[in-house]
Formats: sequence, structure tokens, C-alpha cells
Amino acid sequence: MRLGPALTIVILAAASVAGWYWLKDTPAQEATPSRGAGRRAAQKDGVVPVTVETVKKETVPVYREGIGNVQALYTVTVRAQVDGRLTSVEFTEGQDVRKGDVLARIDPAIYKAQYDQALAKKAQDEATLANARLDLVRYQKLASTNAGPQQQADQQAATVAQLEAQVRSDQAAIDNAKAYLDYTVITSPIDGRIGLRLIDPGNIVHASDASGLVSITQVRPVAVIFTLPQRDLPVVSAALARGGVKVEVVGALARGTVPTGTLQTIDNQIDVTTGTIKLKAVFPNDDQTLWPGQFVSTRVVVDTLVDARVVPTTAVRRGPNGTFVYIIGEDERALVQPVEVVLQDETRAVIAQGLDIGSRVVTVGFAQLAHNKPVKIVAGAEPAPPAASPAAFERKGSGSGKRDESGGHERRHRRDKGGAQAPAQAKGDTKEAAQ
Repeated sequence: MRLGPALTIVILAAASVAGWYWLKDTPAQEATPSRGAGRRAAQKDGVVPVTVETVKKETVPVYREGIGNVQALYTVTVRAQVDGRLTSVEFTEGQDVRKGDVLARIDPAIYKAQYDQALAKKAQDEATLANARLDLVRYQKLASTNAGPQQQADQQAATVAQLEAQVRSDQAAIDNAKAYLDYTVITSPIDGRIGLRLIDPGNIVHASDASGLVSITQVRPVAVIFTLPQRDLPVVSAALARGGVKVEVVGALARGTVPTGTLQTIDNQIDVTTGTIKLKAVFPNDDQTLWPGQFVSTRVVVDTLVDARVVPTTAVRRGPNGTFVYIIGEDERALVQPVEVVLQDETRAVIAQGLDIGSRVVTVGFAQLAHNKPVKIVAGAEPAPPAASPAAFERKGSGSGKRDESGGHERRHRRDKGGAQAPAQAKGDTKEAAQ
């Protein structure tokens, strides 16, 4: 009976000692940083890998961009100029034609008869005129010798003048009939491209028809009508005054080239509803990249910056105090350098001041970067490791399996020996990660 209180005292003493050891070890474990915190601290205080580019000297064009559409310089709707039956169509839809090429024919029978009638009428009047001229000569001789009256000679002279006028009228009728006869052969009035046929052979056509036979548009050269904001009018007008303003169509690549034309004119007024000004440019369009009615994005070269300091656009950063870049100093540290950007697009930026030619600027790696931060310059993304062969994979897998087996056996052996060594080993791993 006396062993019970003694055993209770021993158990309480053992629990107190265990609790004392537990309270002693807990602050040390909490004060020890974790592996992730140690890695982040090492990365924060370590060297940052970055990609850099040098400041280059280039000739950079200054653009003003606008939106417009392509328009043909000439568009003609071919119509019949005389009434009649359409006997043939001598073109193919989509064909390129030259001025004067035959497109269609109308039955010429009626107009040929009218032309022949006009010719015959003129021949008849010319014969009458010839006889009247002979009579005039005879009457003038008689009147000069007083063998005949002078009045008769004067009347014959008037008759000759009337017949001469009649012959001229006959010639005009011939020309008119010839014109109608020529209209039965329909030809192309311009160089251009044929559209879709609007009427088939065998139909009766009239000069009053509104639809016509076919349309022809001139696509070489071609015009582009586009708009710019009214604030760009002074610089564009100044460039046009200097002459030879180049206009490019963006996003209409053909055979690896950008369609390039010349600014022809600026509209004489600003659209008050949109605050924009219209401009017209002419493009040679030899490869027929541009098509009438097509919507395009244009850019006008209003100026050219010679020997400009250029950096990639990705190098320019923006902060509360304006634009800046990170430059690499001689001690391989990143330094914040304020800059003034005068021109920027998707790929490059022109720096007015703040950088020298040849300076190195950071383009990739801003996540961990700060002023006076040590950096490591890399050429770019590290290449992926080569794929291992199946045999090598098997050898590597078998080796790792042995290590896992031995390591697992060693860990089991430590656990079997007692739990007191496991916390010490964990503490050692944590200290290594912190170092």
C-alpha cells in the first residue's frame, strides 16, 4: 500500500522533467527560420540575373498613324450608248483590260444602214453642187459680155452657196451616223480591272439603262483616303511643304514588303463632327496588295530622327517621378537612371537625354531588381537540358533507388534507437538552410 504514493510521485517527477525539456526546446525551434524563409532571404540579398541591351544609335522615322480605306483612282460603269441587241460579250470577269480593248458588241445593222444613207445623200448633193458650179461659170461669162443678165449670175452664185452648205450638212450627218455605228462596239475607256458582268448576250440594251454592262476600276495605281487628328495637321502640312511625304500601309504585307506610297493632298477643311482631317495618298500597287474598299491602317512619315539614341521598349519603366531605366554600372550593379522619352512604339524607344551610346540597360529581370542591386548578366533564358536516353534513365533510377533504400534504412535505424536524435537532426537541417 505504501508503494502507490511513491509511484505517483515518481511519475509526476518524470512528467515535470519532460515538460521542462519541452519548454526549453520550443523557443529554439520557433526562433529557427524555415527552409523557405532562408531561401527567400538568400535570394533577396543575392545576385539578380538580368538580360541587358546596349543603347544604339539609329535613324528613326517619326510616324503619324491613321485609319482609312482604299479607293480606285478611276471607276467607270460601262453602259451602252445606243439601243440594240447585245450580240457578244468579249471580256472575262476579273480580267485586266487596257484602254480601247473591245468589251462587247451590239447589232450594227440599223446603224450601218443609216450611215450608208448619209453617204448616199452627200454624194447626191455633191453632184448637184458640181453642176451648179458649171452653170455659175457660164452665167458669169455671159454677164461679163452683157450677153446675159447679171441677176441670173447672182442667183446662180446663191444656189451654189446653198448646195455647198447642204454638202457640209451631209458630212455632219455622216459623222453622226458613223458615231452611232461605232457605239455598237463597246470599248474600255480606261486601264483597269473588269468586275462582274451585269448583263448577258442576247438581251436588248438601251442607252438609258442605269445598271450598265460592267464596271471597271483602276487598281494600278490606287488611292488611300485616311484621317488624322486635327492636332497632327501642322506637322503633316510642314512635311508636305518639304515634299515627298512617304505613307505606309500597316498590316497589308505582300511578299515581305510594306506597301509604300506618296501623300498627294490634304483636304481643304476639318470635319467638325469628328475633329479629323482627310488625306489622300497614291500607291503604285503593282502587286495589287491594296483593293478598292479595303479598310487599312496607315502611317505617315512626318520627320526622321538622325543619330537617335534607341533602347528596347521593354527597358523603359515608369514610376511616380516619371520614366526611368536600369543601367548596369562598372561594378555590375543596377542603377536607376531617369530618362526623357521622345518617341516610343511596340519595339523601341528614343531617348532624348539621360543615356549615352553604348550604355547597358536592363530589359528582362525586373522582379527582384532595385537600385544598387548586384546583378548577373545572362544572354537570355537558359536552354532546356537534353533529354536522357532510356539506358541512362534506367541507370540513374537504379542508383537513386539504392540511395533511397539505404537512406530509408538509416532513418529507420535512427528512429529505432530513440526519438531524441530526430529533433537535433531537424535543427541541423534548418541551420544549414539558414546559412
